[in-house]
Amino acid sequence: MLIKEDDIPALARGCAVLGTGGGGDVRTGSLAARRAIQAHGGVPLITLADLPEDALILPLSGIGAPTVSHEMIHSEDEPKRIAEEAERIFGRAPAAVMSSEIGGGNGVAPVAWAAQLGLPLLDADGMGRAFPEVQMVSMYVAGLPADLVIMSDVAGNVVTIRPVDGLWSERLARAVCVAAGSSALMADYVLTAAQARGAVIEGTVTRAIAVGRSTEQTADPLGALQDELGARRLITGKLTDVERRTSGGFVRGSAVIEGTGADRGRTLTLELQNENLVALEDGRVRAIVPDLITVVDTETAIAVQTESLRYGQRVTVLAWACDPLWRTVKGLETAGPAAFGYDLDYVPVEELA
Repeated sequence: MLIKEDDIPALARGCAVLGTGGGGDVRTGSLAARRAIQAHGGVPLITLADLPEDALILPLSGIGAPTVSHEMIHSEDEPKRIAEEAERIFGRAPAAVMSSEIGGGNGVAPVAWAAQLGLPLLDADGMGRAFPEVQMVSMYVAGLPADLVIMSDVAGNVVTIRPVDGLWSERLARAVCVAAGSSALMADYVLTAAQARGAVIEGTVTRAIAVGRSTEQTADPLGALQDELGARRLITGKLTDVERRTSGGFVRGSAVIEGTGADRGRTLTLELQNENLVALEDGRVRAIVPDLITVVDTETAIAVQTESLRYGQRVTVLAWACDPLWRTVKGLETAGPAAFGYDLDYVPVEELA
């Protein structure tokens, strides 16, 4: 498959949904992707089977607070500087780009980065959604060593980090990110195709495009999206309170939705850290990380990022199951409720709903 300019709107809509409120603004990533395709041509979408065992894969993502990243736009030089540094370290050039997280702008922008580097894009990512911390990737859960992080910022700085483990990769990369103004470009878990087998979540780019296309040319985009995702509808209502703050390279806060129509009299509260992490109703958990929780516009089914939540918006909250990898013991240890400081047990959304 060749990702062309007319594929970008569907990809962006799907990535916004899979981003669960985070992963960066899809609008800036979409503009960058379309411009790069116009300049360099379509981007081949490949699978792991298309790569030799020793082919080097460059996982790229923006790191930082979404409230900053949609104003501080990545330059075209950042992915080039990272690719050059990876080639210097490994002695050979990367053979493909991969999105570290398919959610939000971090799922769309890799199309631009791949086009700018003249490389194909791997139909895979490290999350199947979006998560806020560096170690919260499938490669970490699979046990690959987190011994290299390469970062670049709009000022032209390049930082190479050699952390001792995944938790240190988050601490050190976050400190660099904050120093760069809470937004930077990052490659972590640079790996070979052989290492990637069983350690990445495959098919997620085509999945995002399918999710985005599900709402096209239908009289019921919300119903079509819910069916495509296999999602539960937690509430339909109006945003009545949003509390949001940017600190330590994250957006943290909460949002309150009061039910309307058939949901009148009900109230749902979302807890946020870049992404929607917990949905609570009357103190009872309705859905919880690592399962996916997304806020969408009730009429259009377009996802609303956490930084775009506003009082009075008419929204519906959907929740659905995460990739099975995140329900393993190591997956829950890495990105379950306790990893975000919640003293709550994980219960699959299909049981809670």
